[in-house]
Parts: sequence; C-alpha cells; structure tokens
Amino acid sequence: MHNLAIELHLNGFLVSGSDDEIYEPSSSRLARYGLLPAITGWFPEKITSDLQAVILGMHARQDNPELAKARELGIKVYSYPEYIFEQSQNKQRVVIAGSHGKTTITSMILHVLKFNNRIFNYLVGAQIEGFDNMVNLSEKAPLIVIEGDEYFTSPLDHTPKFMHYQPHIALISGIAWDHFNVFPTWESYVKQFELLADSLPKAGTIIFDETDDMLDVIGQKGRPDVVSTPYNEHPNKIENGKTILLTAENGEVPVLVFGNHNMKNISGARAVCERLGITDEEFYKAIQSFKGASKRLELLGSNDSVKVYRDFAHAPSKVEATTIALKEQFPDRTLVACAELHTFSSLNKAFLKQYRRKLKAADVAVVYYNPLTVEHKKLEPISKEDIRLAFKRDDLQVFTDSSEMVTFLKSLTWKNANLLLMSSGTYGDLDLKALAEEILA
Repeated sequence: MHNLAIELHLNGFLVSGSDDEIYEPSSSRLARYGLLPAITGWFPEKITSDLQAVILGMHARQDNPELAKARELGIKVYSYPEYIFEQSQNKQRVVIAGSHGKTTITSMILHVLKFNNRIFNYLVGAQIEGFDNMVNLSEKAPLIVIEGDEYFTSPLDHTPKFMHYQPHIALISGIAWDHFNVFPTWESYVKQFELLADSLPKAGTIIFDETDDMLDVIGQKGRPDVVSTPYNEHPNKIENGKTILLTAENGEVPVLVFGNHNMKNISGARAVCERLGITDEEFYKAIQSFKGASKRLELLGSNDSVKVYRDFAHAPSKVEATTIALKEQFPDRTLVACAELHTFSSLNKAFLKQYRRKLKAADVAVVYYNPLTVEHKKLEPISKEDIRLAFKRDDLQVFTDSSEMVTFLKSLTWKNANLLLMSSGTYGDLDLKALAEEILA
C-alpha cells in the first residue's frame, strides 16, 4: 500500500492515508515523500466528498469508520487489485502466480526487461536492485507485469487478488497448500488456481511447472484458443559453489542464484520473456547479473569458510526448497537451518503436520516461534514437543526466546559451515545482520 501511495504521489496525485500502525520501512519511506500521517488511527472526518477515490487495504476491518464514511458519501472504493486493473486496462497484462517462486520469477522478468531497455509497468512483492519502488504505473507503458497473490482481495471481497487482474499471460509456478485461515482444505486452495487458468481469454497463454502433478492437470486442461506452455528445471551444473546454466546455442551461462527451485524459476521467466519478444540471447545475457529479490536467499555475509543467508520462506514447501538448495550448492559444508513459524498457517496446530521432514536436508535444524504471536492470532497454544512431532525430527532444536536461540547458534563450531535464517517475521526483533557478523567473527 505504501509503495502504491508513493507511486501515485510521484504521478501527480494528491495522496493521503491512514493506518492504526505503520512499521519500517513503510514509515520512513512515506515520511521521505511527505505522506506519513501525523497521527496514527482512523478519522472519519478525513473522508470528504472532495476525494476521487479510496483504496482499501487488505487488513482493514469491515467496520472501519473511514470506510463506513466513504460508503456513506458514495465515494468510489477500490481494493488494491481493482485499482491496479483500473490503471492497466489498455495494457498487455502478465500475472505471475503460484504458492512459491512468484516474487523471484516476477523479479527475474523485470530485471531482463529493464536490461533490454523495454518500457513496462510492474507490481512486485519485494524490493529489487535497480528499482526504486515496488509499484510502477504510467500511461506510456504498453505492458504490466504483476505478481498475483491468491490471498483474498479485501475485507469486502474474498476473491483471490489475481482474479481481478484479467491477465493475457498467466504463469503458475506451483501449488503447495498455504493460507490455511482462508482455504481450510487442499481442494479449496487448488480451486483458486484452476479458476485463474480458466479465466484466460482467447489467444491467452498459461505457463506452468509441469513437474507439479496438480498443476500439470490444470495446465494441460483443454481451453479453446489458449496456448499451454509447460516448463521444467533449467539444465545446469554446479562448480565450486557456483551455478552455471547449460544452453544449446548460448553456451555455459553463469548465474548468481542457485537451487533447483531457482532453476525452475529461470525457465518460467524465460518462457514469459519469450512471449514478450525477448530472444534467448537477450535473456541469457541479462539473467547473469540477476542477484535475486530482497530476502530471497539473500547473502547477509561471508568469509572463506562460512556463509550466512536469509530467506523469506514462510511455508512448508519454501522451507524445504530453500534448505535443499543451500545443501546441494555447498554439499561439503555443515548446514545450520533456522525456521521461524510466524504466519497463521504455520502456527496452526492442525496445519503443522505439513512441515513433516521439511528440514531433512539440514545437518542442524532449528525452529523458533513466539507464544505471544500464537496468542495474538487467537490460535490454540502449541508446545515445543508439538513442533518436534510435526517436523518428524527428534534432534530438532526449538526455541521460544530468540536470545536463547542466538546463544545456541554462537555455541556451535563455525568452520566450513553455512547458516540459513528463514522467516517472514523478525525472530522477535532480532538484528540478523548483527548476528551474521558475530557468526562470521
């Protein structure tokens, strides 16, 4: 939301906003542009008939007093995705969806397009090197690339966000059950992606990971005049901790990202770029300099014998893929993998079993969770033993105090070893870069 506010401000709109809590980096970035509210909270008197529109965030409540005032005055209320579609009706729309990989694939496509001097708009869920904002909207761009989320649109609309974008090209990277609070069954979750695929117009394109059994069924389903394009892991080899793509006509192409999941992400991004008129030569030249999206296997620090990475992994499939990727990239190093359980799904006792053996690739496995977060989300309490049983790992180290976790990590022998920190949270406001420096020292 704050990225959209900044983009509209830069495009000449008069923008104001409200929230009951504003965290970093949103608060600093809003303040830089003079958009930070003087006081947090909800003030119906701010909503007047002078407003052209109100854009409603996903986390506002249905009884929000400012929303009530806007509806009373008959002011147009958009959800975030509805407004993005409103601004891109005359553009070619590409939507990248899936339970995992969508941020990275979107970021790869944006990197390649920018490298090749294409004009485009975008919406992506992470900060990317070379891009000032996570949202870009302009009238002159003929194309928009959108990271499409399956989570519901707003408190007034429980349609998945990606259904509002009406894509001409849709990529689905994989399906692994997530958002347990919204989609209580596997079947209800899978259905959302089938609806997206079925919504493609004639002459549309669906691009999908053919190694995902459920997605292969959805992708291969017959749809009149819709092009179906499967992809798989890009051929590659690993030499001295470096990944090299193997191509037929462009030789060996070294890349900065690694892991089987990223080799699939590269194949998916290449398939989209091909539909957008990017040649293989242009793609491979550009992808060599792609460093990854923020917090996606991001290197926090390294020395000759230790590397410290962090990753946004917040769902079982992501924890497993990221852990395997790091172990395969550095097979001779001890891997210490730490996962924070932070989301509604991951802290739900009924969902915990989805984490079964997901940390199997780690030599030392650690899980952190904050019981106060469980309480805040009004979930049934979970114990350390519940987590060990769910992960099916007797030697799993479980912590509810981040300082105790840090003490444990610092007690390990850090030579010829890597540390992986996986979370969509903060490990109880832990300074991860400071921790990395201590481990490296």
